Amino acid sequence: MAERTVFQSTPRRHVVSLPPQASVWEAACVMTKANCGSVLIIDGAGLMQGILTERDLMTRVLAKALDAEKTLVSEVMTHHPQCVAPEMTVPDAVLIMLERGFRHLPIVSSSGKILGVFSVRDALPREIDNAVSLAEFHDSVNDALG
Repeated sequence: MAERTVFQSTPRRHVVSLPPQASVWEAACVMTKANCGSVLIIDGAGLMQGILTERDLMTRVLAKALDAEKTLVSEVMTHHPQCVAPEMTVPDAVLIMLERGFRHLPIVSSSGKILGVFSVRDALPREIDNAVSLAEFHDSVNDALG
């Protein structure tokens, strides 16, 4: 069976986004309404400036007792997030997530068009198992090489 790509595995093609000057409160409302765990921050020229995730809201806003209505997403977002190509396989994307602690990866075409966001929730159990096996293999190779 051929492995799915991140683009094939993403159920929603609608990109949830906000401008950098939006408030954190607006972001939380948009994420809640869209039932998603992240929002892309895109400037007026259509360029991605960052991503704001549930984890960012918890660690960079709530844990620091910032005012969500006054704090801008540009102040607490993850700037210039790692992106993946639409043809990347799901296990390879999950491996990146495991190794780097990400839960969301923007999917961007070679021409720079934002196609969506891959979430670890989009992966099937067998794809996650494949990624874990790859991670374990990488660890054993690194251990062997010292």
